[in-house]
Amino acid sequence: MKPKKIERVSPASVAPGIRVGKSGIDGQGCFATVPYRRGRKIVELTGELISRGEAARRMRGRRRLHICAINSYWGIDSSVGGNGSQFINHSCRPNSFVRIMHSHIIFFALRDIEPGEEITLDYVESYHDDDYRCRCKAEDCRGTINVKAKGRRQR
Repeated sequence: MKPKKIERVSPASVAPGIRVGKSGIDGQGCFATVPYRRGRKIVELTGELISRGEAARRMRGRRRLHICAINSYWGIDSSVGGNGSQFINHSCRPNSFVRIMHSHIIFFALRDIEPGEEITLDYVESYHDDDYRCRCKAEDCRGTINVKAKGRRQR
């Protein structure tokens, strides 16, 4: 069996207030190093600004991606120039939400988040053709990340 590749980020490139570490959800995760009160900005997603066409090209044949759409024309590939926020994992019971403001993708605290807590986001706005099995372990887990599969529980 081939060993699972673990993605790494240089500690020097991680945004203040977060750290990247092993996640109980999936692979690497993003963790708070300071308390975040409800509504407070946590971090801005950084990376390379790319066209949607370039995003589609980069996605071909890849399962793990760090590309976030800004609008119907542009996206951010945080595998290039990311600050650790690209490791924010999905949860059906998230503690953060995203706002796109003037072409910036910004994460905010949905509720109070304590230091050491993994920062999570509901990927419900992710429109993939495939069913991505959810690993969040929340009591009300939908079983899938894909919004198209919402309501269909995977086992």
